[in-house]
Amino acid sequence: MADPVAPEPPLTESHGVVEFGDVTGASPDPSARGPLRRLALGLGSAALLIAMATDSLSVAGRHLGFTILGTIEIVEMCIVVAATSALLITALDHGHACVRILLERLGPDAAARLDRLADALCVVVFLVLAAGSVWLASDLWNGHETTEVLGLPVRWFRVFWIVGCLLCAAVFTHRLVRRR
Repeated sequence: MADPVAPEPPLTESHGVVEFGDVTGASPDPSARGPLRRLALGLGSAALLIAMATDSLSVAGRHLGFTILGTIEIVEMCIVVAATSALLITALDHGHACVRILLERLGPDAAARLDRLADALCVVVFLVLAAGSVWLASDLWNGHETTEVLGLPVRWFRVFWIVGCLLCAAVFTHRLVRRR
C-alpha cells in the first residue's frame, strides 16, 4: 500500500519564509470586522463586477462585429477603486505578506521592534504616496482632466486613491501606537 500524502499546513503557520496574517498567526475575527472594511469590500467588489461586465460586453461586441467605445476607460477607473479597496482591506486584516526568516532568529523584543519599524515604514510609504498624489491632483485640479472617449472626470478617482492611502497610513499608525 502507498503511504498517504500528508496535507500541506495552512499558510498562517510559520514556515521560515513567508507568513500571511497577523504576527501572532491568528486570523482576524470575522465578527470584529468594522464598517470601513465592509464599505471597502462592497466598493471593491462592485468595481470588479463592473470592470468584468464591461470587458465581457466589449469582447462579445467584437465577436459580434461591433465595438463598444470607452470600455478601457471604465475598466481603468474600476481598477483604481478595486486596488485601493484591496490595499485597505489587506491593511485592516493584517494580510500583508512578511518574511519571517530574520524575526525567527531574533529574540521577542528585537522581533517586536522590527515589527514596529515595518509598521512605521508602511506609514511613511502610504503618506508619501498620498503626498505625491495630492501634489499631482493639485496641479491638475483646475485642468478638469477627463478621459478621452467618455469624458469621465479623473479628479474624483484621484481623491478616492488619496483617501485610501491616508486610511492605510492611519491603520498602520494605529497598529504602531497600539504596539508600544
